[in-house]
Amino acid sequence: MSDEHEAEAGRTRLASALIANGSLTTDWLAAYNAAPRHLFVPDTIWPGQADGVRQGEAVDRETDPAAWWAAVHSDVPLTTQWDDGNHTGADRGTMPTSSNSMPTMVFSMLAALDVEDGHRVLEIGTGTGWNSALLAHRVGSENIVTVEVDEGSAADAQRRLAHAGYAPTSVVGDGSEGYAKAAPYDRVIATCSVGRVPHSWVEQARPGAVIVAPWGPEYGGEALIRLTVGDDGTASGRFVGSSAFMRLRRQRSARPNSLTYLSSPRPADGIRSTTGLSPEDIGGWLEMFAIGIQVPRAFPLTERYDDGSYTLWLHDTAVTSWATIDWEPGCTAYEVVQSGPRRLWDEVEAARHWWDGQGRPAFDRFGLTVTPDSHTTWLNSPDNPVPLQG
Repeated sequence: MSDEHEAEAGRTRLASALIANGSLTTDWLAAYNAAPRHLFVPDTIWPGQADGVRQGEAVDRETDPAAWWAAVHSDVPLTTQWDDGNHTGADRGTMPTSSNSMPTMVFSMLAALDVEDGHRVLEIGTGTGWNSALLAHRVGSENIVTVEVDEGSAADAQRRLAHAGYAPTSVVGDGSEGYAKAAPYDRVIATCSVGRVPHSWVEQARPGAVIVAPWGPEYGGEALIRLTVGDDGTASGRFVGSSAFMRLRRQRSARPNSLTYLSSPRPADGIRSTTGLSPEDIGGWLEMFAIGIQVPRAFPLTERYDDGSYTLWLHDTAVTSWATIDWEPGCTAYEVVQSGPRRLWDEVEAARHWWDGQGRPAFDRFGLTVTPDSHTTWLNSPDNPVPLQG
């Protein structure tokens, strides 16, 4: 089959799948057809899984065109860069740093953005340029500003956009600063995740504007937030579903390894106890989100062993406190060791019990209010803030 026929057949198959799952709606179908995904995918890619977290082996268009086309027309994310471009070649690098996002997520985010004719849109994270092209087709290139921190990615995306017939304003810069020169905007969309919504995005948006961004706490878990900007310099709204994106570069956090917290071999000065709460019951994406919004400035790491058991480590970002929980198959009680001014396992356990007590709410029952000085997560309504355990 020729590239032209494969592009058409694959695009049709993917469209059918996206329409069937409800992410691709009729108002975005014309943009989908006019700006096909394959025009915005480089020759070497690492197809991922639907969870957006795991990447497979490299696929090269020149050496395996069938696999490349199959990946492009699959509903999976495609990693396109490792280690901020410092890693080259087909081998996987240490950290994925750019991708062509999972199509279901792309169109779900665009649906949440709810653009209208004439809207001015600020996009944070140009990536490969596909999202920019879809937006440009919908509201016109003259109404799109897209910001990309990586010079190489920005240049490649600009070339692809021009080849496809689109010319949004492309800016190389720090996305956390937005782009004040072209403000105000009616819509802001981020294709990278944040732990704090940069207030520049709020300041550069009109009252009533919508901001859509992946948001997640330090601990883990992530969801898509849809904020409406008020006329008082604040923004508030609900989470609309799960997400998994690479972090905004300025907000990446350095995570020390477990040895950094120990002055002598574990348990060192740790206090021992036992718990009936299994580490297996706090490792889901939603569970991590619910815990993370209650337990600030903390994160987990897992140390796995050959026999299938593992140790869950909890650390605080201030490098003052740690905790471990040992999991073994078949156990119903688990050994806990805690050290430092924070009792991190106690905080995590209390957070999980709070979530249980609220009926295990899903992402869409949570919301976020952003002011110049604070971020407040809430359950059901802004007047019901989520308690902090730490």
